[in-house]
Amino acid sequence: MKTDTIAQSGAFVNTRMKALFVAQEDKPTTLKEINLARLTPFQRGLLVTDGTVTRFVEAYTLAPVEVVLLQQAKQTLSTENTWLQLSAGAEVISRQVVLQTHRQEESLPIIHTYADSLIVPQCLPQSILEGLELDKQGLGGLLRRSGLETRRELLWCGIEVLTDLPSAIAHLEGEKFISRTYRVFANQKPLMLINEKFPL
Repeated sequence: MKTDTIAQSGAFVNTRMKALFVAQEDKPTTLKEINLARLTPFQRGLLVTDGTVTRFVEAYTLAPVEVVLLQQAKQTLSTENTWLQLSAGAEVISRQVVLQTHRQEESLPIIHTYADSLIVPQCLPQSILEGLELDKQGLGGLLRRSGLETRRELLWCGIEVLTDLPSAIAHLEGEKFISRTYRVFANQKPLMLINEKFPL
């Protein structure tokens, strides 16, 4: 009986995951499948939330989240990006941030998220473009403050081992992370392709 219950639960989880992540079959080959039963409720919440991760982490930890900008630069796509519906030669903004909190008794911050984003500047209001340069908020906060109506589409998820990290988080190389990728849409057009990685 117990085995039947576990099998039914596993089938339900797989069905729900396929419904949530619309391009799971297209995930990079470097990503390993996730066993949801081995994740904490906090990790499962991070994986499937379609709100801002910053707010979710703050609500869970009861601590302010610091958004640390690691890198941001304009780039020209060398190949077509189908997820952003852009041809080769299109201009995008590449952005890498870390979301972290601090505990008084610990010298190193607690890393909650490492996010790598490709942003389509020509589809964004000027207020968001200016915010990218000046504001210490995450992308979710900038979108919320702009008043732009957006929706998120979860694409795929998995487990990966991180390598070639920026120097600020190089100490995390070789660690396993939960990884998810999604798109942000406005006016039926993709604005951003975001990959978020959460420590496992």
